[in-house]
Amino acid sequence: MARNLILSGGLFHDFEATSAALAEVLAEVGVESEITEDIAGALSEPTEVPLITVNALRWRMDLDRFADQRERWRFELPAQARTTLLDHLDRGGGLLCMHTAAICFDDWQGWPRVLGGCWTWPKSHHPPLGWTGVRVHGGHPIVAGLRDFDLVDEVYSDLDVLPDVRPLASANGQPLVWARPVRRGRVVYDALGHDTRSYDNEVHRTLLRRAALWLLKRPVEFSE
Repeated sequence: MARNLILSGGLFHDFEATSAALAEVLAEVGVESEITEDIAGALSEPTEVPLITVNALRWRMDLDRFADQRERWRFELPAQARTTLLDHLDRGGGLLCMHTAAICFDDWQGWPRVLGGCWTWPKSHHPPLGWTGVRVHGGHPIVAGLRDFDLVDEVYSDLDVLPDVRPLASANGQPLVWARPVRRGRVVYDALGHDTRSYDNEVHRTLLRRAALWLLKRPVEFSE
């Protein structure tokens, strides 16, 4: 089985549950996941895993409304951790980034260039959690032949997205999923995944299984 390191944890989300749900989905295509909330520790030295997943909400929390949580949750990504992630991509590794990854690591100017976009306060926002319709675009192996689908989730809106990003899925005109080469590796961002209901939808699960295979540079099955 291919090994996957899930970097998890943070505020306002049940990351323990969503990371476990994601690990279950990826196990269906032979990916064995290790889950940790010690992001800095896990990236303190080079890692040999072929896949790293960011399912976390860890950032500087500079806005006043987060002041009471800052002592416990404020986070800056150490220089060695940045190097570990870039070296991972240089070796051809895959990076799967879920939902709040767009908010993470805001002290690192290079993170949006790796991810393909980022949440920008106060411009970026999302409507209340609820049912949304997701449109699937194009013939990329991750989404080829998949139908549009509905699920309960948050639609991240008005992210700062790089000009070369081509969405594989969107909702309400907002890009939600994209895939891109970075250095010698590959990156997929999936803005869905607020809670476990997002992982109950079979089309979303199929998309995630395909994303893992694509990131690992393995053949992607096109049947839903």
